[in-house]
Amino acid sequence: MINKLRLVACFFFIGIVGFAQEVEFTEYDLDNGLHVILHQDNSAPVVTTSVMYHVGGKDREDGRTGMAHFFEHLLFEGTENIPNGKWFEIVSSNGGSNNANTSQDRTYYYEVFPSNNLELGLWMESERMLHPIIGQKGVDTQNEVVKEERRLRYDNSPYGNLLQSMQENMFEKHPYKDPNVGYMEDLDAATLDEFKAYFDKYYVPNNAVLVVAGDIEIDETKKMIKDYFGPIEKGEEIARNYPEEDPITEQINAKAYDSNIQIPASVIGYRTPAFTEKDSYVLNMISDYLSNGNSSKLYKKLVDEQKQALQIGAFNLEQEDYGMYLIFGIPLGETTLDTLNAEVEEEIAKLREEMISESDFQKLQNKAENSFVNSNSSVAGIANSLARNYLLYGNTDLINDEIEIYRSITREDIKRVANEYLKPNQRVVLDYLPASEQAE
Repeated sequence: MINKLRLVACFFFIGIVGFAQEVEFTEYDLDNGLHVILHQDNSAPVVTTSVMYHVGGKDREDGRTGMAHFFEHLLFEGTENIPNGKWFEIVSSNGGSNNANTSQDRTYYYEVFPSNNLELGLWMESERMLHPIIGQKGVDTQNEVVKEERRLRYDNSPYGNLLQSMQENMFEKHPYKDPNVGYMEDLDAATLDEFKAYFDKYYVPNNAVLVVAGDIEIDETKKMIKDYFGPIEKGEEIARNYPEEDPITEQINAKAYDSNIQIPASVIGYRTPAFTEKDSYVLNMISDYLSNGNSSKLYKKLVDEQKQALQIGAFNLEQEDYGMYLIFGIPLGETTLDTLNAEVEEEIAKLREEMISESDFQKLQNKAENSFVNSNSSVAGIANSLARNYLLYGNTDLINDEIEIYRSITREDIKRVANEYLKPNQRVVLDYLPASEQAE
């Protein structure tokens, strides 16, 4: 039996090592500025085709929020060669799946097909970039879709507008102050010409990266990419000059109300550096230390031992220009929000004043290693990492090298970062309350 267990452990270790092997890739530019990254993995007959555009919620004018998220939906409407409403049908009928998502900083589209449909995936993404139909009917249709999404996920969902409420109070000047989904009145007011101009500005090859990963042959794939994407014209260079925020030097106290909740919540937020900074990686480790798992400091203290919180979590919301470090808690029983906040601050103060133990630090390093391995354990995950690392971090090699950043972090770094960013005078404290308390 012992020998069998050893054999299983051996295979498990080999599997982990195999997943952690270096991800090989080829990257180059087309004449129109489209960056291309190819990753060949012939172990399974599957291929992921993806395009990431450097456009997100922050790319808008005042009074026209939510445009990038709107286009995430609109660019599934149809093209000159794909009939309206047929996009998903074409994908599913050819054994594939697809989706898209938008953040404040980028928009990501992808298809996963059996590898014999690689050309179909390339054709569809080139159609999205070259031949979309942006008409009033499609705009009106997707406007209703986005409104329903906002109602379902935000306005009618418990705690749904919590993040938006924090953004409004953390940022005064930068577009991060507004929600990624936008305000419905902005989308209602936008004209068809404004939608067309937005597409022409941002959805161009020189503002995008194409990743093809999986069961491919490199030379054959390069030829198809040139055929389908080469003829697309290069767009104008995009200049971004967003206003810088003044530092938060005194605690900001705020309140927001939600008609969908009966139990209040507290959110403590700190403005933090861009995700390209090493300190952002340190903040990821601090999040794991505070609230990842039942043995984490905040969970063990407030949920398990003291029974003061129904839920507690620390999150490093990484973004391109500024990050947001958030601690979210729902009190239990008679515990007040002030008491919950004081208990949270007590743990943050320990990080500022003392170095964490060697054993806790080793756990954080192990979690970072595990997360790194898992992120590259599927072809779809590799495609996403390659696109993100090139487009947002400016370094495709991070897919192999990022773990070295975590390995370079020390206990001293954790204490230093807590002192630099997580002080009481640098935070926003948001009381997120039931609407029934608003009149009191």
